[in-house]
Amino acid sequence: MAQTQSPKYVDAGLTRWGGGGSKTAKPNTLGGVFRMKVGDYEWQHKMQGFPDVVHVHCLTVHPEDPAVILAGTHDGPFRSIDRGETWHRLDFDPRDMLVWSICFHPQDPRVVFAGTSPVGIYRSNDGGESWKPVAGSQAADRLAVSPFINRVMRFAIDPTHPDEIYAAMEVNGAMRSLDGGITWEDCNDTLLQWGERPEFHSKVLTDDEREGMLDAHAICATAARPHSPIIALRMGLFAGNNRGENWEDLGVGRFSTLTYARDIRVAPQNPEVLYACLSDSSHGVTGSLCRSDDAGVTWRRIDHSVTAATPAMAVALDADDPDLIFFTTRSGQIFGTENGGETWREDLLPKGCDGVYALLCA
Repeated sequence: MAQTQSPKYVDAGLTRWGGGGSKTAKPNTLGGVFRMKVGDYEWQHKMQGFPDVVHVHCLTVHPEDPAVILAGTHDGPFRSIDRGETWHRLDFDPRDMLVWSICFHPQDPRVVFAGTSPVGIYRSNDGGESWKPVAGSQAADRLAVSPFINRVMRFAIDPTHPDEIYAAMEVNGAMRSLDGGITWEDCNDTLLQWGERPEFHSKVLTDDEREGMLDAHAICATAARPHSPIIALRMGLFAGNNRGENWEDLGVGRFSTLTYARDIRVAPQNPEVLYACLSDSSHGVTGSLCRSDDAGVTWRRIDHSVTAATPAMAVALDADDPDLIFFTTRSGQIFGTENGGETWREDLLPKGCDGVYALLCA
């Protein structure tokens, strides 16, 4: 692993509920944030400032200050300014709004977007101190989903055209903004066309066979594919050519028997390198971490010597060291490598950590 001046930490964000619309904590579970110092490999439960029962859906680090972390929870966004040691709730209304995604704008980190459930987008122009809903971002549900409440799972900003912002929604596909987040529009037409094909039929929460093509969990944008975000959804990985107008199947099934996609990230050091969490199903019995060195054209599995017992939910990449990579399963297995995937170790979260949705390395 490359030498760095300051220590690196891994943070895991946990929920205590099983999804859907419930906020009820399951018995004998743990939520909040767990932190581990790379090299020490001991988990610490960082709950100071959180309510006793908290569901952490996402973790996002400030692009210029690793001491500042935002957490999206069932009670709006929280912020830490001391590297996750303590947390406080930000000025965000209504109180019970679930925040599932947070994104700093790369050109101006004072601008922050938060994605919610029910589907909506909030914007802050002062680094998260205050928030306002973005008019027109409350997308109507494409399908009548029950008891699930659709949510904005991830944002992606095109690094070559930063006015292009994309959002992945579970179970509502994708939407985009072409004016820096001021206005938003649906871009699901070709995803739904893919869903008409028998090989892409999948229904779990509705009676519509196209449901799986709208079950989106993450989205990324890379300079290696301008105007073409890549979305991770139940049926695989798809690239949205021409600003999300025409979604193209990347055919990850040619390289992996696991195709249920939960996360996708671009390596900070190389726009050609992508990492994706692929599993058998949302509540399946295995998962994997795959890497592409050609912006998604081909893929290979890199999590050698470790075995995921539940779906792979999130991957965390370090901004300084390309060899430092972590990924997590839903049930709290944290796998890490300090040499780019040559060797791996497992650091299991404590008993009761059954709902890991977020992972961060900084």
